[in-house]
Amino acid sequence: MDAYGPGHEHTAGREVSAPSRWGPASGQLPSSLAELAGPTRGLVDLPLHLAWSGLRTFDLGDEKLLLGMYRIVLAAGLREDYLQFLDGGLLVAHWPRLRKMVGRGVRTAWEDAFPPLRPRTGRAAA
Repeated sequence: MDAYGPGHEHTAGREVSAPSRWGPASGQLPSSLAELAGPTRGLVDLPLHLAWSGLRTFDLGDEKLLLGMYRIVLAAGLREDYLQFLDGGLLVAHWPRLRKMVGRGVRTAWEDAFPPLRPRTGRAAA
């Protein structure tokens, strides 16, 4: 521990903070988006540890329900949940909207780990 308290280190004079408590730990993320082979259509029932209040069954054919389910899994899930309920192709396709629906810690963790999720900069993004 240093003068900044627990969770901080100094590397070459640069402060490096601990991972966000609001985002997944790096060890919880899959090693690649290809590992995410969850359902792409039909009805999906989320377990109580994810959807403990409100809607638990999501029709993936309804974009609003799909986005809602992905937001829940991204925000409250663990590695096993990501692998079971998320699909890499759907995640990439819907990320521009999803990134606005999740907290900064979740967004940063996923975008840092997976370059295809990072927003495009410059004219190409327009």
